[in-house]
Amino acid sequence: MKAIKLIFILALCFVFSTGYSQKVKIKQASKAYKNLAYLKSSEILLEVANNGYKSVDLFQKLANSFYFNNKNEEAVKWYSELMAMDKIIDPEYYFRYAQALKSIENYTESDKWMQKFVESKSEDLRGKSFSSTEDYLAMIEGVSDDFEVYNMSLNTELSDFGAVQYKDQLVFASSRGSGKLYKWNNQPYLELYSATKQADGYYVNIKKIGGDISTKYHESTATFTADDKVMYFTRNNFFKKRLKQDDAGINRLQLYKAEMQEDGNWGQVSSVAFNSNTYSVAHPSVNIKNTKLYFVSDMPGTYGKSDLYVVDINSDGTLGAPINLGVSVNTEANETFPFVNSKGDLFFSSNGFSGLGGLDVYVIRAFEEKFKNHERYIVENLGRPINSSKDDFAYYENLGTKEGFFTSNREGGKGDDDIYRFTIPECTQVVEGVVKEKGTQQVLSNATVMLFDGAGKKLKEITVGADAVFEFKLDCEKEYLVRAGKGSYISDESRINTYNRQQELGLEIQLKKDEKEILPGVDIAKVLDIPIIYFDLNESYIRPEAEMNLQKVIAVLKKYPGMTIDVRSHTDSRATFVYNDVLSNNRNKATIKYIIEVGGINANRVSGKGYGERNLVNKCANGVTCSDEEHKLNRRSEFIIVRM
Repeated sequence: MKAIKLIFILALCFVFSTGYSQKVKIKQASKAYKNLAYLKSSEILLEVANNGYKSVDLFQKLANSFYFNNKNEEAVKWYSELMAMDKIIDPEYYFRYAQALKSIENYTESDKWMQKFVESKSEDLRGKSFSSTEDYLAMIEGVSDDFEVYNMSLNTELSDFGAVQYKDQLVFASSRGSGKLYKWNNQPYLELYSATKQADGYYVNIKKIGGDISTKYHESTATFTADDKVMYFTRNNFFKKRLKQDDAGINRLQLYKAEMQEDGNWGQVSSVAFNSNTYSVAHPSVNIKNTKLYFVSDMPGTYGKSDLYVVDINSDGTLGAPINLGVSVNTEANETFPFVNSKGDLFFSSNGFSGLGGLDVYVIRAFEEKFKNHERYIVENLGRPINSSKDDFAYYENLGTKEGFFTSNREGGKGDDDIYRFTIPECTQVVEGVVKEKGTQQVLSNATVMLFDGAGKKLKEITVGADAVFEFKLDCEKEYLVRAGKGSYISDESRINTYNRQQELGLEIQLKKDEKEILPGVDIAKVLDIPIIYFDLNESYIRPEAEMNLQKVIAVLKKYPGMTIDVRSHTDSRATFVYNDVLSNNRNKATIKYIIEVGGINANRVSGKGYGERNLVNKCANGVTCSDEEHKLNRRSEFIIVRM
């Protein structure tokens, strides 16, 4: 039976192995209007909004026009107006509002709207990234598939595990010694060993770490402070030549501290303050700042069979009180072998989360920062080849040397638990894409494509060629935004979250025309997408919701002072022909009066009359059965351009 199981089933009663933001101004090329022949709708919307008119559609379009041009103070203003209407809207607007707020460093309010985004769109990856609740199971396969793992030559047919680097050495635990046998697996008790790294990368000259470290019982899993002067390690509860047991006769594991002596040996071994005869503490890991010591224990307050804990390392070298890492990390099962890399990522092994079998290695990215700020985090399974159907544990990586090690008892090993080595690959990703016109699907040459980081800082800007293709190289484990724009088009964007593995991403950004041609004979109502129904049945007064649409027409007339229009008002076919003539004329007069008196437009620029039911847009003439919706299509006003 494997030593990894036997030692800790007996000794621990839990299973573990042997033993914004920066504001960015975007310059966007814009095509000059030729002979005043084009109308930019965003300019009209702004004038209408500044006149005090409100609608969801108005604020959405207006806020987006600023957001996509990275004018975030203005975007915040109009998104705020949108949110104040308290209407049901697409959750994407919560997200955009949150991003705009972040860009002006209003993080508290931004978080509020991001949370609303998460609540409204819980399956969205951006929401999951924010709340750290992403389903890691979707990433088990392939998270570490860029890694090539190798069984190390230093392994024996016995148990070898828990490798960490110390200077030019690799320190690990092994039962290869010739001392007293551990009766449960008939292997020698574990000792700590070191191997020296050669120029070719191989580790040779294996030596036992002796002196005050070595006893006749188990020693394993060492960790070192950044100054190389202090080592913490795991040992049976054996101190000052006394082996202690709990009331059930179980000898527990404990943590010990050793200091480097002037003669180059480890000495001054001391037991840490929170060791106990009644529970185990083991498998230490010191963070890069020497401020935290992580370990595993089944002490009172543990949620499962074994939990991960952390203590502060005080400036005088003493340790604080143990803190359980909580239910977001620990389960009712076994969490063990913590390791924190130089970026603050927490790696550990567990059999409490769904995995590939046995103990699997998991990671929580940016754990230290998130734990400090009480943020939620994602537990991510590293997947194959780091994990297997067997026990995989004691993960360690050095981002400086690009080396990593873990232990496994997987099939194909040399013996019991074996140490595996891997090289951390350079992680780069490529996003490749094309810019097209929405609808026609024609490629948009000379479009501007910009790359932003997650905080909104512009990193790169390119102008695409005739094929409208763009490409950016990205870092792993980062958030990016790719935004495309072209003079007479509405900008659009795509947000990307890169993972910690090499991959290629494909994007297609489609841009919609923001300028519509206006010439004599064109109906302004169609250009501005003005609803066709302005009047209640049998009524000719201007309804409040119709005022905003008339303001759009007025804004166009003010923008083009040489424009004259002909207002044409119509009715449906219900009622008599004479009645409808009178009704349409009354509606026409009310409309023209509003444009002249409220809008301040010169009377000689506006003409018009009512046409009754003469110009129906569908089959709904007298005697034809039609629905109310079909009849409504005929109750309309048109604003035909007569002269520019």
